[in-house]
Amino acid sequence: MMRTPAISTKQNARVLWQPTEQQISDSNLYDFATMVAARRNNQQGWSGDYHELWQWSIDDSPAFWDALWDWQGIIGDKGNRKIANESAMPGARFFPDGRLCFAENILADADNRPAISAYGEDGRHTSLTRRELKDRVMALAGWMRNQGVDPGDRVAAYVPNIAEAIIIMLATSTLGGVFSSCSPDFGIGGAHDRFSQIEPKLLFACDGYHYAGKALDRRDVVAKLAAGLPSLSAIVIIPYLDATPDLSGLAGAVLFDQALTAPPVENFIRVGFNDPLYILFSSGTTGAPKCIVHGVGGTTLQHAKELRLQSDVKQNDALFFFTTCGWMMWNWMVSTLMVDARIVLFEGNPFHPGPDRLWQIAAREQLSHFGVSAKYIDAVRNTGYRPVDDVDLQKLRLVMTTGSPLSVDGFDFVYQAISPSVQLCSISGGTDIVSCFVLGCPTLPVIAGEIQVRGLGMAVAILDETGTPVTGEQGELCCVAPFPSMPIKFWNDPGDAKYKAAYFEHFPGVWRHGDWATLTERGGIIIHGRSDATLNPGGVRIGTAEIYRQVEAFDEIAEALVVGQSLDNDVRVILFVRLGEACVLDADLVTAIKAAIRSGATPRHVPARIIAVPDIPRTRSGKITELAVRDIIHGRPVKNTEALANADALAFFHDLPELAE
Repeated sequence: MMRTPAISTKQNARVLWQPTEQQISDSNLYDFATMVAARRNNQQGWSGDYHELWQWSIDDSPAFWDALWDWQGIIGDKGNRKIANESAMPGARFFPDGRLCFAENILADADNRPAISAYGEDGRHTSLTRRELKDRVMALAGWMRNQGVDPGDRVAAYVPNIAEAIIIMLATSTLGGVFSSCSPDFGIGGAHDRFSQIEPKLLFACDGYHYAGKALDRRDVVAKLAAGLPSLSAIVIIPYLDATPDLSGLAGAVLFDQALTAPPVENFIRVGFNDPLYILFSSGTTGAPKCIVHGVGGTTLQHAKELRLQSDVKQNDALFFFTTCGWMMWNWMVSTLMVDARIVLFEGNPFHPGPDRLWQIAAREQLSHFGVSAKYIDAVRNTGYRPVDDVDLQKLRLVMTTGSPLSVDGFDFVYQAISPSVQLCSISGGTDIVSCFVLGCPTLPVIAGEIQVRGLGMAVAILDETGTPVTGEQGELCCVAPFPSMPIKFWNDPGDAKYKAAYFEHFPGVWRHGDWATLTERGGIIIHGRSDATLNPGGVRIGTAEIYRQVEAFDEIAEALVVGQSLDNDVRVILFVRLGEACVLDADLVTAIKAAIRSGATPRHVPARIIAVPDIPRTRSGKITELAVRDIIHGRPVKNTEALANADALAFFHDLPELAE
């Protein structure tokens, strides 16, 4: 196995935060590592070297995850085997005989301590204790059981980031069902593309949502979505815009509160460690979004590790992450309830009515952990707002950012304008693993521009073109050994063909994640952006296929190509179109294209620039080549032009004035 390089003492490592000896000894990581040392009969205890602990966690991965299960106190049965098919990637299965229920672990110790505090853009605020949350979950599970929901059945939710979404998910898990969600800013095309593939038995949906001061009614979209899902046996509507919404267009729909009147279930159904819990969706770079199935046990263990060991979440802490129900950070955030902390939700525009909105909530809730996208940090910085001058953040210990790489300026802003005493945890992973490959460590310093560490139990390496691990050089972020939160499969994927193609074709037997990164001599990680065709505007990962679907419906457009252009520490969407004969890209057509994309996908998919081109480069098999165009507009050389049927088409994309603005 690869060895962690020695920590460099070079002067270019600018330390922004350093834990005290007291903070180190009080950390969950210290407690866990001390237990591990005792198990390994190390009379000296833990050395305090995180990288040494990481090395053990990948050298003896089954022992690490077994120790984590015990230390966390996972409720369930581990079974007799720690792993099966240990060297297979994909194919390894951790705790193949284990049985547990995710909801049972989340809802343990259901007392009167606060569990959820939920805010809406329109000023609403609701809260639930752990007891109230469990009561609602068990009641809804009773209603769902009466609708015939059995283990393995899918439940779909088209909902805002509100407490009801968590109740639905936990009720589904209570019965051994499989939960899947997307946010209501998805149009009918995006929502149907996702849910139609998994054939849900139940659909939960809102009547609408608020954003930027506007009330957006979604009843028509819900009606169309339900009509396109013949597998449904029932529809439940959550009144969000109107306490008594008109449901005449949704025959037979039940209001959420009605479902809560059912007799509750009394027991949790435990399923196999590797049985499905969530279906998350890829961004749809090619074709319909892929349905990524995540297991009960892998999600439970991985989230416990990341929240407690890597993020140092403790009992009665308060964690917030700005997310929607269409992003895996929602699933990650909800797991905070498993580690005896509470969560704070926000639904709406985080800048409405001003840049202080989330920071006022942070102060009111006395947050210990505050999570946002890197783009949000940049946006606050650009407004000139400084939370440190406006609100009391004395309880805040960690600021977490993800979605895209946080710039060095962003690192500096956190310490200058938010708090000089917080630990900044830039984290990175994704929907693919419903967790992180690289993230924070409470016992190590924060270095400007770097993610602190590779996650425990994650055999992360940066590989060059030959598949050789490199340090101090850019390469592909990969994982070279199995881990529990790998997808258990893609839905409707015979022989795991799509699953294998997504991650394991580039380097056989190695997970290639699609991030371009550097492992520093200090053991930190710098991520430079995506190495594939996925887009990340505003830190939200989206795919090109969902844009193509809308654009190709226009008779005026013969062909299109979408890429992301890096600009000002962000990515903007650029749409190139080859027009039909005698067609012109005028202002009316541009407006119509943007409107169609906004309606059929989401506002995040709308291009910043739409540019007419004489031809679109294609491979000899007829596939358009996004990566070649993306390389050209970023001034990088194009590789393998001999594979193109019309390589001369690339010439037009050099030095376009529209992209310099």
